[in-house]
Parts: sequence; structure tokens; C-alpha cells
Amino acid sequence: MSDQRQRLLDVAQAEGRLTSVVGAVFDRYGAVWAGGAGDAPGLDGQYRIGSITKTITAVLVMQARDAGLLDLADPLSAHLGDVGYGEVTIRDALAHASGMQSEPRGPWWERTRGGGFEALVAANDGSGRVAGAGQWFHYSNLGYGLLGEVAARRLGAPWRDLVAARLLRPLGMRTTSYLPRPGAQPGWSVDHFTGIRVHEPLTDTGAMAPAGQLWSTLADLVTWGRLLGGGHPEILAPTTLEEMQRPVTPDYGLGLMLGVHPGGRLVGHIGSMPGFLAALHVDPDSGIGAVVLTNATTGVDPRALAVSLIDGDPDAADERPAPWTPTTVLPTQARGVPGVWFWGNSAYDVRWHNDGLELRPMAGRCGVVTDRFEVVDGTLLGVAGYHRGERLEVVHRPDGSVRNLECATFVYTRIPYDPDVEIPGGHPR
Repeated sequence: MSDQRQRLLDVAQAEGRLTSVVGAVFDRYGAVWAGGAGDAPGLDGQYRIGSITKTITAVLVMQARDAGLLDLADPLSAHLGDVGYGEVTIRDALAHASGMQSEPRGPWWERTRGGGFEALVAANDGSGRVAGAGQWFHYSNLGYGLLGEVAARRLGAPWRDLVAARLLRPLGMRTTSYLPRPGAQPGWSVDHFTGIRVHEPLTDTGAMAPAGQLWSTLADLVTWGRLLGGGHPEILAPTTLEEMQRPVTPDYGLGLMLGVHPGGRLVGHIGSMPGFLAALHVDPDSGIGAVVLTNATTGVDPRALAVSLIDGDPDAADERPAPWTPTTVLPTQARGVPGVWFWGNSAYDVRWHNDGLELRPMAGRCGVVTDRFEVVDGTLLGVAGYHRGERLEVVHRPDGSVRNLECATFVYTRIPYDPDVEIPGGHPR
């Protein structure tokens, strides 16, 4: 099983172009397996966890309810005063069933330094509603910004302080923090075509922090997963946890995503912030769960990977894919080439990957590498696929820009059947 789980991480890193990915499987007593691929840290390597933060905000709200400080049927205005969406109930906001807009107005909040609560409510007057209360599930980050302030006002401290005092310290989650600590993983985004990495911004999201601010580690998220699986009744009453796990909409409870896996049901959450993806899911009946953390904006479905880690990969082959390595500089022969190209009307995703140029059809065998070229003796030479052994010629315009690609009688153009490029009849594959 350990080899099966490790292969899942290896494949995710290679195919998803992940700088690093780590995962752990746990039960009611703690971690039972952990692994990593790429430039991976250990159990205490910090990553941003994105919307897994919402489960923490939801627990704070439910603690306030259990203390008699609020009712889930209360409108937000009962605790926040005259604000936009003040008529939304706490229950509907927790379950993303309020119909309020998904994102706060203004700059892209995940990439922008956030302001205070007053600025947040001033910019969001309630006019962005997309549905009536309970009409359908509509994920709202804005709703959790408002819920964080509800918790702060009812429990008598800023959200950030509540998280530390009421949850992190009692649970011993010493490597979870509001801001990244020295040595935390950097956030990366990878250019789709060239494979060149760029740093993503690491911002303090201010009043929107309750929706996705926190940083954590495999070790601490195993602890949090055990709480969501019922392992810490001293922090959250079992009846309250069961209430959070009941569906309000088919796939969401009160602050928890709901799902199933081959062995039973799942509760937890996924997370996404610029440069990071995360997932934490646990079967509340068995207490078995998994955590996945990676420092990439895209490239993997973290929930699917976490679920796969729980059950392993019984069909796993012995071979391991070649690890993905970031592109540092495109070779001269490939400059201007990565992008979308057409052979007739057939579109190809042409990308530079692990020191080679790969062609992937964008329909039919979508995503499958059909041809690969590498620089050999100064030219792009086919090393795999139909064009193996053939040279790929990069044809330039007088101004130096790339006009088209030619390999044998195959001509690839930026638009289908480009009238400015002579296209001889090619051979069907």
C-alpha cells in the first residue's frame, strides 16, 4: 500500500507539473502514512491551505452557538448591524445556500492586500445577490468573511486571535499560522506552454481571512482531520459535529464539503489560493482520512488525490513517471513555438516539457502526447510518436516571429488552414 500511495504522488507531481506535493493518511490515533514528491518537505513543511480555513471559521461559529451567543436562524444583521446581506441567516451563510455573490467587490481579493471589515461591508451592499435564500448552492467567499466577523463579535476577540486561542493551542497545532513562517513553501504558477514557473503573491487578506488565509502542515492537518472525524469532543461537541455533517444541500453541510468514497462517506474541504492547492477529507464513521498539500496554482484535483490516497492504487504499475522539472530557459530552437497550433482543423497543445517539445491533441485523444521532439545537434528531432526521427522545422517571418511549423509534409499553423501559409496535402495518422 505504501508503494501504491507513493506512486499516486509521483504521478501527480509529474503530470501536474507540481514543484512539490505531500500527502498523509490518518486514522483516529494519528498519521499512518506520509509521503512526498518533487521538492517536498516533511510533515512540518508549511503550505497555504486556502478554504480549509472555512472549516475552522465554521467551528468557531458553532462554538458560539453552543455557548448560547447566537442562533443559526439569526440574520447576519442581528450581529453585524446594517450591512449588505444582513437578511442572510447564519445557517445559510455556513452552507453557501444564501444566494449571495461569490466574491467581494473590488480587486481580486486572494491576490490583494486586504482591508478591514468596514471597508469590506462598504464595498458590498447586497446588490450582487444571484439567487434567493435556499434556492440553490452558490459558493460564497464573501459569506465567510462576514461569518468570521460574527464569530469575532460574539466570542469577544479578533478572528485571528480566536483561531489561535480556541483551536490551535488547545489542539497542539503549533505549525499552523496566520502568515507564513520562515521556510514555508513558496507559491508557484507554471506557464501552461513553456513550463516556466513564476512566484504567486503571498498576501494578508484582511477581513477576508476567515475564507482562506491560514498556513498549515501535514502534521497539523492530520490533527484537524481527526477533529472533523470526531476525535476531539473537548473542542467540538459530537452532536454539533454531526449537525455540521448533515447535508443542507446535497454536497455541503455547515462549513463542510460532503462526499463519498468506496469505503463510506467523507467530510472535509478543499483549498485553493494563488500558488497552492489543498484537500482534507475524513470518513467520520471510521476516522480514516487523508491530507494533500501542493504549491501550485493548478495541475491536480486535490480532493481526488486525497480520496485515492485513502484507498491506495491497486492497479499501480511498478514504473514511476519521470519527475517534472521546471523550465529555466527555453532553448533557441523552441522560442516562439509553445502554444496552440493547428494541423488542418485539428488543434494541438504544443508545450515545452522536461527538455522536450510535446504535441497533445485538444480533441479525441485529448491530453495524450502523440509526438515529442528534443534538441539534437542543434535541431528539433522527433524522439517519440509518429514523427520519430523526423526534423521539425520552425519557419520564421522576415521580422523573426514564428510563422508555422513543418515536419515532413505536415504543416502546423496558428489558425486552421492559414491562407498565408502554403499547406501541401498531409498524410492521415
